[in-house]
This record gives sequence, C-alpha cells and structure tokens, in this order.
Amino acid sequence: MCSQDLLYQIGITLVKGIGNITAKQVIETLGDVSLLFKEKVSLLERIPGISRKIISEIYRPEVLQRAEKEVLFIEKNKISPLFIKDANYPERFKECVDSPVLLYFRGNADLNTEKIISIVGTRHASGYGKEITEKLVRDISKVYPETLIVSGLAYGIDICSHKASLKNNLKTVGVLAHGLDRIYPAEHRNTAVEMVGNGGLLTDFMSGTTPDRQNFVKRNRIVAGISDCTIVVESAEKGGALITANIADSYNRDVFAVPGKVNDAYSLGCNNLIKYKKAALITCAEDIFREMCWNKEKEKPVVQRKIFVDLTPDEQTLVDLLSKVESMQLNIIGIELNLPVSKLASLLFELEMKGIVRCIPGGLYRLI
Repeated sequence: MCSQDLLYQIGITLVKGIGNITAKQVIETLGDVSLLFKEKVSLLERIPGISRKIISEIYRPEVLQRAEKEVLFIEKNKISPLFIKDANYPERFKECVDSPVLLYFRGNADLNTEKIISIVGTRHASGYGKEITEKLVRDISKVYPETLIVSGLAYGIDICSHKASLKNNLKTVGVLAHGLDRIYPAEHRNTAVEMVGNGGLLTDFMSGTTPDRQNFVKRNRIVAGISDCTIVVESAEKGGALITANIADSYNRDVFAVPGKVNDAYSLGCNNLIKYKKAALITCAEDIFREMCWNKEKEKPVVQRKIFVDLTPDEQTLVDLLSKVESMQLNIIGIELNLPVSKLASLLFELEMKGIVRCIPGGLYRLI
C-alpha cells in the first residue's frame, strides 16, 4: 500500500465530527479519500454531513501530522492497515452500519475465512465455564480445523478460548480496546505474542490509545461483527459479554448461550439470553454445527451438472464455484467471481428458485 494513501485513510479517522457513518458517505462521494484534504471548501460543503465546522477541523495541520506519525509506527511494526475499500477488510464487518473505515491488524489469520466464531464470557470464569470453553474449542477443531476463533483477550472466558485455540491448532484473533503498541492485561502478553504467529491481534484504535472503559464497548462491536456467530459461555446479569451478544443480535448474527445453574450469579446472563429468546441454547459443538447448518455429510453427494440444462453461463459459473466448497459467504462469492452484489443477488435468487442453491444462517450459500 502507498504510504500517501494510508496517510489520508488515517487522516479521515482523526477529523473531529466525522464518525464512521459520515466517513463512509465521504468515501462514497469522493471515491478517493485524499480529496477530502485537497479539494476546495466549496466542493466539501456539498458532501452530506460535512459542515463548515468540520471543514475547519479537516484543515488543522495536526490531523495529517498525527497520521504521518501513525504511518511510521505501522511500517516499523509490520502492522497491516485494513481500509474499508480493501479486499482484505473483513467482509462480514462491512455489512455492519457502524463498522470503522480503518482497522489495524497484526498477524497471519484470514479475516474472511469461511467459518469464524466469537466466544465471550465473564472475566470471573468458573471451572465449569473453562471446561465447557475448552471442550467447545477442541470439538470445533476436530470437525472444522479451518475455523477462526475470535475473542477479546480479557481475563476469564476470553483468554481461555484463545489458549484452547492455540492448544488445538486453531487460529485465534484477539480484538483489543487499545492500540497495538501495548497489551492489556499485561499478564496475557505471552499468549498475545503466540497469537500473532497463529491468528493475530486486531483493533480500530491507533497507537498511544489506552484501554479506557468506553473503548471496550467499541471493541465488542468488532468481536460481534467479524464473526458468523457469537457464543456466550458464562455471564453475570450485566456485563461486556451480554453487550457483545446484543450487538451481534442487532447485526442479525446468530447468538448462542451455554446454560448454567439457576442460582449461579455468573450463569444468570446466559440463562436470561435463553429465557428471553435472545440466544439459542447449546451444550456442545454439535449444537453449533446444527444451528448454523454446518453439519458435514459422511459422503457429500456429487452434483450432477448435466441435469442443470437451463443454466445460464453466469449461473453455471456460480454453481461450479459453490461445488468446490461446503458453503460460501455472499461477499466472498462476489470477490471470487468479480460480480457486483446486485447482479450476484439476482443470480442466487434464480438458483434458489430452481432448487439448486440454498441460503443458510450466517449469510452463507451452498448447493442443495
């Protein structure tokens, strides 16, 4: 990536008054984010959401000076900036209205891999909670070893899920509530270092950002938005895990909860999620596979192309692609076939009507 492009991509995140939603409007309007800093005031005033006050903030020299400092930090520490227009930006997260225009990633995980599961829970994990977490991760690894496990690197269930993933050779990503110049809590530094080699660390915060309380809610939206589903293992009646679950629900992602004793303070949150139908009850990994329609058949039937005599060339190309995988996410299909989402949606609809393709939870498509 050109350092100059990155400079302006960081710059737009530093302008006071421009949040994620407005930033996306600016990017769609201008096409090239650098124009925000180069165009005349008269043009900028025509952009929806850009006021004279915001324009005055754009021209503050401190904005690009701070962005330049961050570019140097990124280059020195081998960090991968993920701009919302980049192919490697998490496609699942692009679908979320409040997704940030820029993420910072250090690691080797594919953030667009076919199956991504977030596992969250209380910082005060019990022996029961840790045992369940370890078993879930172990059983997931046996059936779907390519699965990416995401959590927040916090005490309790979070760090347990990361360690279990590493132990079972699953890639795991920790989403941080601060910049990549530090690790919080410090006790998890060794695990975090190991994760960089088998997963990674992800944040939308620049270097120098401390783990302040309000940052954790922002962190939780990434945990929820980047995955196909969120699993809550243990949670009190209130807490960060429930916030993550509610955000995942607002993104139309599947939410699962592990039940606990009715009089256990750190099972109350999970039990309530189940009671009020905010989450599906699970007790094992097989429950997840079934609810997500991920169950592998012992012998996958061979799709007979010759019976699809009425397929158009585009439909045949799409069927050929899906025949190579168990399922694939909508945006990834678009990237593979280089098709706009509007045309792809029409093709998939026609194939569904012909009984050839099926849409399953998580925004995935598979051959019937």
